[in-house]
Amino acid sequence: MERLTERELTILKLLTLGYDNKEIGKTIFVSRHTVKAHISAIIRKLGAKNRTNAAYIAAVNNIVDLK
Repeated sequence: MERLTERELTILKLLTLGYDNKEIGKTIFVSRHTVKAHISAIIRKLGAKNRTNAAYIAAVNNIVDLK
C-alpha cells in the first residue's frame, strides 16, 4: 500500500464519514474536481475497487481516526 498524503487522509476520513465530493470540497475549500482527483489517487494507493471499498479499507485497517 502506497503512503497517503495528509490531504488524502483528510479526504479519506470525510469520505469514510459519508461526505460526498461537493461536501468534502466545501469542508476543505477545494473544488469538486480536485476532490475527485484526490479520491482517484486514494483508490489507486489503497488498491480499492471504488470509493466505498476505500472507505471500508480505511475503517477496517484504522487508517483514519473517525473520532
